[in-house]
Formats: sequence, structure tokens, C-alpha cells
Amino acid sequence: MALVASIHVDTGWILPEMLLKDVHGEAVGLRDQLGEKGLLVAFTCNHCPYAIAVWPRLIRHAATLKAMGINTIAVNPNIHPNYPADGVVAMAEKIAEWGIDFPYLADEDQAAASAFDAQCTPDLYLFDGEGKLYYHGRIDDYWKDENKVTSEELVPAAEMMAAGEAAPQPQHPTIGCSIKWLDK
Repeated sequence: MALVASIHVDTGWILPEMLLKDVHGEAVGLRDQLGEKGLLVAFTCNHCPYAIAVWPRLIRHAATLKAMGINTIAVNPNIHPNYPADGVVAMAEKIAEWGIDFPYLADEDQAAASAFDAQCTPDLYLFDGEGKLYYHGRIDDYWKDENKVTSEELVPAAEMMAAGEAAPQPQHPTIGCSIKWLDK
């Protein structure tokens, strides 16, 4: 698993109108998931140790964001025959096992990951209520052990966004396993 960092994406970038499928095969529109104050799109998967370490925080923070009017979706770009642990069946198992209460969507053709310039799992994008990118950065300053976190970054950014404040700077890239591209 190659370690990579997310790349810079300019704030203000517009959330694309795309359809992805949930674990039941139902189409879900990304823009339809916008909450009153925004949407967190988290590219993630089941097998990457970086993603696994962050999942509990992501699930917990999603509840905090929801109370602010910000919805969350997770998108799995690793629907790849060489990675069955990231397949749709495994996603459904993780939804039940981890108690994921927001959409966990399959990016089967990796069109969403490509459109977002996503590079790794996890890779986080926070959009405001109009669908403009506000924050593209890490969840906090220590992916590996939540007990060693000294600086929360995602939730404070969401609080600033909900309050109508300017986006925080700097926005530190996430790190994680490279996306398992089908054609690369």
C-alpha cells in the first residue's frame, strides 16, 4: 500500500452532480445529499490502515456535523477485483459492524474519485450549503492514534463554515493509502 497525500484543490470548487450507488444498488445523487449548511464527502475504504484508523472519528464527527446542518457521505473508490475487502458486500458488512448511519457509496467506475482529484483513503472534502468547496484537509493532526491528537481540524473548519466565517488556513493534506485505480 503506497502512502500518498491528498493534493491541493482550490476552495470554491463546485460539488459535481453525480450519481453513485449505495450497497443496495440504489442511485444516490451527490448534490441531493447537501445539508442546509453543507456536505462532507469522505473518500475512504475498508482495508486501508489509515482509513480504518479514521473511521471511528468520521462516524462520530458525522453526528456532530449533522447537528450543524452538514450531511456526510462516504465514497469507496476501491471497487477493484484485486481488493475484495473493499467490495460492495464488504461495505454492507462494515455499515452494520461499525454502525455507519450515513450513505456509504460505491464509486465503481472511479468517476467520482477522478472528478474530485482524490488521491488517497481517506481524502476529505467539505462543501458549504451552496455546494462550494470550503475545506479539503485532514480530520486532525494524528491519524494513527486518536489519543495522540493535539489539533482537531475538520470539526473546527465545519464550525467556521456554519458560522459563515472564512475558510481556515492552512489546510493540511490528508495522508493514506493510494486509491487502487482500475486503469493505472
